[in-house]
Amino acid sequence: MIAVLGASGRSGATLCRALDQPFRAVVRDAAKWQALGIAAPHAVADLRDEGALSAALAGATTIISCAHARHIPAILAAAPPGARFVFMGSTRRHSRWPDDHGNGVRAGEAAFLASGRPGVLLHPTMIYGAEGEDNVQRLAALMRRLPVLPLPGGGGSLVQPIHQADVTRCLVAASSRANAAPEVTIIAGPEPLPYRAFCAEVARAAGIPPRAVLPIPASLLMALSPITRILPFLPRIGAEEIRRLTEDKAFDITAMRATLGVTPIPLAEGLKRTFC
Repeated sequence: MIAVLGASGRSGATLCRALDQPFRAVVRDAAKWQALGIAAPHAVADLRDEGALSAALAGATTIISCAHARHIPAILAAAPPGARFVFMGSTRRHSRWPDDHGNGVRAGEAAFLASGRPGVLLHPTMIYGAEGEDNVQRLAALMRRLPVLPLPGGGGSLVQPIHQADVTRCLVAASSRANAAPEVTIIAGPEPLPYRAFCAEVARAAGIPPRAVLPIPASLLMALSPITRILPFLPRIGAEEIRRLTEDKAFDITAMRATLGVTPIPLAEGLKRTFC
């Protein structure tokens, strides 16, 4: 029996709609789950409540968690002894600027590896294409409002976004792995590209003329970022997001292809699906 944690979130709900075998959704908010209209049994449990979580996971042979990786220690403790796992992490764990998100992923990864229990921890890059996601949609909204696009360093840092459909395929493939020890796999789009080129691809897919790029020092953009909180016509952008735009996020996906059998779709195709 499969148990899906975080089933009412974006990745979790997309996975649940794609699963072709029985599963039990484990959610914190029953009303939010029921509003999705997915025909599957569910259990309600807060991941910080070990008793409720143990009851929700009872009988599960495979546990797929789309919750934040900081919850991995609690899930391991509450799971049946013979269960295998698929966890969602983030390539944020590789950022050179630690934050709560990345530190939580690193702690979860360490707990999983130390447990010796079978399964796979997937570290996706930026995910786009899910219903309600605010990565490319927010970027498109920004470009609709600005005649030029101010980018730190001219947008030369590399990104390698992955479409939600490929994330789902990786989750399903990982759940079928027969590995006896914990594995960690990075999942990403087919190839990295400069952020300015990514913005141009998003613009074209959204029906917007690609914006000219205005190179601006990251420190200046970070200092100005609070303005987005008071200007209603601009999407909110935090200083930490701007800082992360200055580091390359390019990754080798050999393991994704070889062990999961997933070849990611090209960015142009993924964006076409996103804005169709």
